[in-house]
Amino acid sequence: MSTDTPPPTKARLGRALAALGPLLALALVWVGFALLEHRLEGTPILGSAMFSREAVAQVVQQSVVIGIAAIGMTFVIIAAGIDLSVGSAIALASVVAAKLAVAGHGAAAVVLGTLAAGGAAGLLVGLLIVRAGLIPFITTLGTLLVLRGLALGLAGSQPINIQELAWLRFWLNGLPPGWEWLVIPPGGWLMLVLAGLAAATLRLTVFGRHVHAVGSNEQTARLCGVAVDRIKVAVYVIGGLFAAAAGLMLASNQGQGDPTGANGYELDVIAAVVIGGASLGGGVGSVLGSLVGALVMTVIRVGCGLNGIDDSTTRVVTGAIIVAAVLADRLRRRSA
Repeated sequence: MSTDTPPPTKARLGRALAALGPLLALALVWVGFALLEHRLEGTPILGSAMFSREAVAQVVQQSVVIGIAAIGMTFVIIAAGIDLSVGSAIALASVVAAKLAVAGHGAAAVVLGTLAAGGAAGLLVGLLIVRAGLIPFITTLGTLLVLRGLALGLAGSQPINIQELAWLRFWLNGLPPGWEWLVIPPGGWLMLVLAGLAAATLRLTVFGRHVHAVGSNEQTARLCGVAVDRIKVAVYVIGGLFAAAAGLMLASNQGQGDPTGANGYELDVIAAVVIGGASLGGGVGSVLGSLVGALVMTVIRVGCGLNGIDDSTTRVVTGAIIVAAVLADRLRRRSA
């Protein structure tokens, strides 16, 4: 009698490994830097600075902007899209928030106005791709410049100071006095709440199933009655909304709306989603994986900093992990 693992069991094991892979990578990277510190300085592994409350809070704080934007990008990439303009959208959102705040508007108006700006940017991208039939890569490369130009023009090419705006600074300006019990900044908890809502949407709703269907096989989804064009526009609007939320967190962290901020973040956001197990071919991805991908990149930066590793080496390590994640996706798709 054959002792081979039945195909259904193999499939379940494959899905389990795919789901746990990003978490295992995060654990290995985190422990790896603790071991490196132990080797270089003789620090006990469990007493490593990487395991301190300060390091954990720093990792989360530096991951929030990328992590929130990566949640929205997960929808886009699962639907077989791409958005290179997300970094510019984050900067534009931070400027819009600062402009509204400086003009004297209340918290609700600032948040709603910023989200509206992000949603409008996503709607523009979605309509250009769906209605004009443009390629997502080229379209978002163009809107990257358009949104950055709008941010510079709106801010007069100068950062807009909002240091005194306590309600916004509260979210990502470290733990306020008396809030140490939170362990991580409030913005980190907001990121987790948004991730939970997004994950539930993708896994438990008809819309989420349609997003996966469009990314897996657009023509089949269309034949099955899925409103493919509507889904495509919707995922870019969602991406824009999450980019706007990330812009609010960026303004909270920096204390200003910076039109030159979030430069290069589009690569970090896309890399976080890919490291988290999403396929650039569409149809595969998870919100949890995207958050873990964002944490992996931040842990690399923080760990290298704590161990005195220079920036050039940090970039090489980060790039190597991104290439490895893309290679793993290619091998997984070929095997499937």
